[in-house]
Amino acid sequence: MPSIILIHDDGTRETLDVAVGTTIMHAVVAAGKDGIVGECGGSAMCATCHVYIDRDQEQAKSLPDVSAVEDAMLDSATAERRETSRLSCQLRVTEAFEGLEVRLPERQL
Repeated sequence: MPSIILIHDDGTRETLDVAVGTTIMHAVVAAGKDGIVGECGGSAMCATCHVYIDRDQEQAKSLPDVSAVEDAMLDSATAERRETSRLSCQLRVTEAFEGLEVRLPERQL
């Protein structure tokens, strides 16, 4: 079960063990962690699961490309869109995610 590191806007770090096949959004919401809302349930329709993932991380190389739908939804995220922005509902965990650092924005709504 890969461990993912959540980094909150205030710098607080939490480690979350996530079952392979689960999206990062579902794992964070199911664990009751703050920072991701996931209002639409994971269908890339609300951008309340916006996160930042530094692509310089080795683990980030296994992330899927940003789809056209995800790209459009990221434009409606409440927090600033950055080059590292992703929707966590579109990131299904694999073993290659072990140690991935996921930065949470200052707000989702």
